[in-house]
Amino acid sequence: MPTRRAMLAAPCIALSAAAPKPGQAQARPVTITVPFPPGGSTDVTARVLAERMAGPLGLPVQVENRPGAATVIGADYVARSAPDGHNVLIASGSTLTINPHIVRNLSYRLEDFSPVTLVSTLPFAIVARPDGPADLPALMARAAARPGTITYGTNGPSSFNNIAMLLVNEAFSVRMQDVTYRGDSAQVADLLGGRLDLLVVGGATGLALHRGGTGRILAWTGERRMPGNEEVPLVADFKPDVVAQTWFGLLVPARSPAGMIERISQAAVQVIRGDDFRGRMLNEGMFAAGSTPAEFGHFLTRESNRWGPLLRRLELQAG
Repeated sequence: MPTRRAMLAAPCIALSAAAPKPGQAQARPVTITVPFPPGGSTDVTARVLAERMAGPLGLPVQVENRPGAATVIGADYVARSAPDGHNVLIASGSTLTINPHIVRNLSYRLEDFSPVTLVSTLPFAIVARPDGPADLPALMARAAARPGTITYGTNGPSSFNNIAMLLVNEAFSVRMQDVTYRGDSAQVADLLGGRLDLLVVGGATGLALHRGGTGRILAWTGERRMPGNEEVPLVADFKPDVVAQTWFGLLVPARSPAGMIERISQAAVQVIRGDDFRGRMLNEGMFAAGSTPAEFGHFLTRESNRWGPLLRRLELQAG
């Protein structure tokens, strides 16, 4: 639940504007609001999009960071912005899949946005130390024998990676203990130092540890195996109903002009479906998507309908 201090905090803003073409100097830019600090997967994705969308869109595109309160600050800012097509939110699964179901008195609703396109999906890697369990069945056997003693790092009780692990725990009838960290670096240090048993992290962090030999990915929580890491199974290979992955997508305030929505969507999809962008996403442990506004709208409805009952069953509340 966001605190009053977090909601009133001044936004941390960083701009990244693509250079306009000749004749575009006076054109009003499209601004992509990132509800996370600079440097993370969402920010990297937004900046790659901004740089490459400007050409096909015919307008300069810039990035603005408004982090805080589990993405609520940035999402609320865009929801309340002018519905003219120049204010875009790059949302994560937490923003519109998790928060509406667990945050009391949330300042925005799914209906406050119009979908533009699904950009990418991000599964989580369950990572152990090299001296830890050899595979997922071995981990679950150890967890069953030692309830509540195996620890895993998350970004908070209501974070998507913790929710993913709660579903894994439930499916295998085990109980492991979550430990909250701010970002990946501290929990990676604790894993390498032997103070933490597992990580549940995005692909870029998991793949770097796995390939460097300092960690071992036991399983992915997504719906398809990771290219270049196909030897590592999915949790769904053992428990078919357990798929937990976040996503990133572009949205604008509700009632934005349909023509502008379509224009932004087409420019973004042209970038997203390019081989270079797909390669960049895979390096970050993500799968590039690209969809029409209508397809993304159906995706959001399905995700909300799926996660609402699951979160109620887990009795999860915002931390």
